[in-house]
Amino acid sequence: MGTPAFAACSLQKLIDAGYDIPLVITQPDRKGNRNKMVLSEVKKLAIQHGIETAQPLRIKKDPELIEKIREIDPDMIVVAAFGQILPKSVLDIPKYGCINVHGSLLPKLRGASPMQAAVLEGLDESGVTIMQMAEGLDTGDMISRCVCDIKGKDLTEVSEILAEAGADLLLDTIPHIADGTAVYEPQDDSEATYAGMISKTDGFTDFNEPAERIECKIRAFIEWPACYSYLDGQQIKFYKAEVIDEDPDGEPGTVSVTDKKSYVINCRNGKLRVLEQQLQGKKRMSAGDFMRGHRLSAGDRFGE
Repeated sequence: MGTPAFAACSLQKLIDAGYDIPLVITQPDRKGNRNKMVLSEVKKLAIQHGIETAQPLRIKKDPELIEKIREIDPDMIVVAAFGQILPKSVLDIPKYGCINVHGSLLPKLRGASPMQAAVLEGLDESGVTIMQMAEGLDTGDMISRCVCDIKGKDLTEVSEILAEAGADLLLDTIPHIADGTAVYEPQDDSEATYAGMISKTDGFTDFNEPAERIECKIRAFIEWPACYSYLDGQQIKFYKAEVIDEDPDGEPGTVSVTDKKSYVINCRNGKLRVLEQQLQGKKRMSAGDFMRGHRLSAGDRFGE
């Protein structure tokens, strides 16, 4: 059970290792640009390997699918960034239970967006935890963990790093679960933190935040919803920037200085040099290309 590229990496490694996978469950197809249907990365991979696929809107309200899983009688269900909470009726089916490949070092960053949260918090390290799924939100016992360096990385890079590490850890862990040598460690709930669902408005900035925080936001939300603001009523998304450790010389959101390749925006603390952005309705471009088509001067202001 999984949906994005992070999950597809684990599926591919299970296939390569020769495991029998009779069914893949993923999120429903969604509409993309021009109403073209977009398949999840996991579904694309399942089709490529001729594996049957199910796409429930809500698995807990799909008794036919739950009964189908019972008929398959799996030894184990592997879950990775599936995007739905599993009911007890599913958790209890497999002989060895449901095993989750979670993109954080539990009990830190439980929830739906652990990798985005790790980047947003500016963490130097994160990792992957293989856990036995329980009814709570990422509350089950930990079986294995690995630590990864994510310093300065954006979400795409972090996802690739953790996907590979998680898939390898999964392959190392499954045999221990099967032969009874796996060690199950309860989580310390007092140390738990949460990474909730991300909304589009989370990406907005009026630069009334520290420059370090905004730069982390740019890296964390690079895939969606992007870190964005407005200039003269037009939305601008930011994709690459660097922190300048200088006191601001104007109000948050005002342009401090421009040159041929970049422009600098005052933040609440420090400044941010913008290197790549996207104007509403246009393609991503360098700051230099942007300024060749738009006059940007010191004192111009980004904000609401």
